[in-house]
Amino acid sequence: MSAPAQDAPVLTAHRAGLAGCRSCGRAWPEAETTCRRCGSALVPPDRRCLNAVWAWLAAGFIFYIPANLFPMLKTSTFGGLRGNSESTILGGVVELMHYGNYGIAAVIFAASVMVPVGKFVAIAWLALVAGRPATVRAAHKRLALYEVVEFIGRWSMIDVFVVAILSALVQLGFVASIHPGPAAVSFALSVAFTMLSAQSFDPRLIWRGLPLRSRKDHE
Repeated sequence: MSAPAQDAPVLTAHRAGLAGCRSCGRAWPEAETTCRRCGSALVPPDRRCLNAVWAWLAAGFIFYIPANLFPMLKTSTFGGLRGNSESTILGGVVELMHYGNYGIAAVIFAASVMVPVGKFVAIAWLALVAGRPATVRAAHKRLALYEVVEFIGRWSMIDVFVVAILSALVQLGFVASIHPGPAAVSFALSVAFTMLSAQSFDPRLIWRGLPLRSRKDHE
């Protein structure tokens, strides 16, 4: 028996007159306004939610710029007599590589540069193609990309966690001290805003061929 064609029509919950709960995933008739399982409000998929996606994404990108330009760490040795040093994200990666810590440098570079940039590109692309017609295979790829973005969102905070731990542990008074730089706050805000952008995206739009109107509007 041959496999079903990828371009064949698919009966989605929206086309079947059902509304899925975004909290627990239970499907209910469109007439229902509240999920009886978890009590959450049932909201039909609407491309107007993409306004929040773009707004949070723009805010995250704005804060990501100073996060790379300003120092992430400020180190003082012997009260500044041995000099003070400031390290940006990329500067810290280069310094780690200089001392032979290639593994840690790779982790910091991936979590602080590759992952945030990848999230910006992925969320923007999902928002652009949301609600557009697609084959079943393409829709599954978009959903998989969305799940990856959701999963790796929390790991973008690795650099901030490292700064927080070092600032708490390395406080030796006159001998040595480490303090977070202004980039730490900007980077944390950038990660938070991109996570809010991903959470504002409605994955149900991936399965809608008519994003702005329901099938009843055309009948």
